[in-house]
Amino acid sequence: MSVVAYFSMDLALESDIPTYSGGLGVLAGDALRSAADLGLPLVGVSLLYRKGYFHQHLDAAGNQTETDDGWQPAGRLTELPARVTVHIEGREVCLRAWRYCIRGVRGHEIPVFLLDSDLQDNEPTDQGLTDHLYGGDHRYRLAQEVVLGIGGVRLLRALGYVDTTTFHMNEGHSALLALALLQERLGGRPTAHADAADLEAVRQQCVFTTHTPVSAGHDKFPWDLVHHVLGEEHASFLQHTGSPGDRLNMTHLALRCSRYVNAVAMRHAEVSREMFPGQTIHAITNGVHAATWVAPSFQRLYDHHLPDWRLDSSNFRHAVGIPLHEIDLAHVEAKRRLLHEVANRTDQMLTPGTFTIGFARRAAAYKRADLVFTDLERLRRITDHVGPVQFIYSGKAHPQDVGGKDVIRRVFEAHRALRDEIPIVYLEDYDMELGGLVCAGVDLWLNTPEQPLEASGTSGMKAALNGVPSLSVLDGWWIEGHIEGVTGWSIGHSPWEGRSDPAAEADSLYTKLESSIVPAFYGARERYNEVMRSAIAINGSFFNTERMVRQYASSAYALR
Repeated sequence: MSVVAYFSMDLALESDIPTYSGGLGVLAGDALRSAADLGLPLVGVSLLYRKGYFHQHLDAAGNQTETDDGWQPAGRLTELPARVTVHIEGREVCLRAWRYCIRGVRGHEIPVFLLDSDLQDNEPTDQGLTDHLYGGDHRYRLAQEVVLGIGGVRLLRALGYVDTTTFHMNEGHSALLALALLQERLGGRPTAHADAADLEAVRQQCVFTTHTPVSAGHDKFPWDLVHHVLGEEHASFLQHTGSPGDRLNMTHLALRCSRYVNAVAMRHAEVSREMFPGQTIHAITNGVHAATWVAPSFQRLYDHHLPDWRLDSSNFRHAVGIPLHEIDLAHVEAKRRLLHEVANRTDQMLTPGTFTIGFARRAAAYKRADLVFTDLERLRRITDHVGPVQFIYSGKAHPQDVGGKDVIRRVFEAHRALRDEIPIVYLEDYDMELGGLVCAGVDLWLNTPEQPLEASGTSGMKAALNGVPSLSVLDGWWIEGHIEGVTGWSIGHSPWEGRSDPAAEADSLYTKLESSIVPAFYGARERYNEVMRSAIAINGSFFNTERMVRQYASSAYALR
């Protein structure tokens, strides 16, 4: 049987295995979990990250500092005896792998192989190549991508995966796997001897998913660095086979070397085609793995009313028949669990009956976590005249993301300004476990990205599975999932009317809270619960990785 190899630099396996940073890694983990549920022939490939992403520490002013998130793989994973090598800066770097097993709902297992360079045979600098996720400088990142792309292909061969017919690059970080496949085809001949037929043969083995319309999210490496790390032969080949400009663009390389390319939402596909003119880019909208993200109280509810929901996520459409008061009771329990965790972490007691807004995502400037605090006086008027509101925030900024760290500080500034009127909590060290609590326990999911920079977004999908509606800018998945007043509410103008207008979007946000959302929560609770139920039935039944992986299997992988 042919096997699909799924390569992702960022991959969430369990909350306390620090091989992920945020949405990209969680999406990758959810995709593999659904592939296991469906019994598909996939394997996963990533890096080990002995020091993880990082532990986040926030002081009273919201200043973020970081420490290593070290862990011991020997207690969680199985070390494999296979060894492979890659050449980096002219040195031979030896790699091993650790195996993690994802077991699907019907018992099918998908192995995930995490590459590790921490071997005594390697020089000290090379031993640390797989220490940090998204850490280091350009040289460190390029060396990691050699390990992932080239080392990953060689590892699969060493483990006996000789019939792997499709290599799925989840973002461009693994694009050098195309070079490894070309080397295999050439059988030792120099890459300069490759012809159009060789390149086409490689292309027919690869598919590529691009995840970001943000330029900084596409890895680019100066050619002098590429020559230094990869060597003259391979660098010259890459430089003369289609990567434009003065840098090696890993997204361009992946695009050129793939038979099938997709973006992660319909709008994102449009934006990606504008970014990469002439490229055929399909749309497969992201989803989330239902069994991973449904809170215990909702699991019990679904077990009673939708007993096969773990086997078939389309069953969520039958949530329209669940009594509203049962949805409300399940939500009250999920909210209690969240507020208990808030109290444990912060000693701050939030009020269970107060309308609670959640925002928990990677802290980045374009996500604009502070947009709701544009006009503090208007926010005060809403709470004074319509009903009280409280906020729960969480999310890490990349250590080098100055703009993201500034956003966190601005949320803390709002907290100080509103301390005696509107409670605002920022929970540090965001991870899968905390994300699950927040998504399920708040009353409203807030999402305020700058258009058109939201590729898809999955946090609101997790919230929807737990009956939490979204108030979101019309970008990413929300363009497809939004039905005004039915699955949630929109902020601002249509996505086809131009770029974001922060002042207009802030006004729209306040207007929706003041005129529709908060009044419904306090004065028309049955109506609010109807929106909660519709979010489950309409959004939950479609925006899941079971549907998403089925699309990949038929359209990208050609599995039948």
